[in-house]
Amino acid sequence: MAGKRKNYSADFKAKVALEAIRGEATIAELVVKHGVHQTVIHSWKRQALEGMAAIFSGKAGAKAAEKEGEIEKLHAKIGQLVVERDFLVKASGR
Repeated sequence: MAGKRKNYSADFKAKVALEAIRGEATIAELVVKHGVHQTVIHSWKRQALEGMAAIFSGKAGAKAAEKEGEIEKLHAKIGQLVVERDFLVKASGR
């Protein structure tokens, strides 16, 4: 039987990744301290380092603007589909 997957907050992930990046404690010590598998810590550390590069290159702001544009498109599509559905329901006489 599979166990329930743990969800960690972004703050917790950032804290652990920052500790791993600083190197003040070994990964093994962080595993014991935080109760997180070493593979997860390495993954969070890699993601943090990649994310920092995006911040300094200006890609983070571009990604946020791109996501907002995509959200706007999706909201417009949802609105269009709701109007079409309502029209079809009315036309079918239900």
